Amino acid sequence: MKQWQDRKTVGDLHEHRVATALRNRGWTVHPCGQGTYPHAIRNALRHTRSALRQFPDLIAARGSDIITIDAKDHMPSTTTNRYAISTTTLNAGLQLTALHAPTPLYYVFGDLKVLTPVEVLHYTDHAHRHASGAYHLINTDHAHPFDDVFGTVRAQAA
Repeated sequence: MKQWQDRKTVGDLHEHRVATALRNRGWTVHPCGQGTYPHAIRNALRHTRSALRQFPDLIAARGSDIITIDAKDHMPSTTTNRYAISTTTLNAGLQLTALHAPTPLYYVFGDLKVLTPVEVLHYTDHAHRHASGAYHLINTDHAHPFDDVFGTVRAQAA
């Protein structure tokens, strides 16, 4: 349990960092997904294979644009220069984007680089796979800078 709680704390901090970065670029951001559910629901979801377990962490809007974010910290690997996206997470992300099109889903990594589920699938379909098959390994060079996707920081009114 302690290991999960440690990961949860790191993940929460990264979600907050991403939410703040989006707000600084003029986005309205709200938490969503498993982390917002009461303990009993989170506990029940832990015992399922439901795609709800992989629901995005944040939803954001700016003007008429609406997006979802799955914040992924502890990436990239310090030894391989690749991000690792679990196959379960990727499959849920592809399903989510198919069901909720045209609302995009973005993975935002610990280095604030960005990829979509479709990009992860595209760049890893014929690439090196994790030995277990549980992860898609994608070179960090394929990721987009945060500012290129979500805009630059807006000047604060004085």
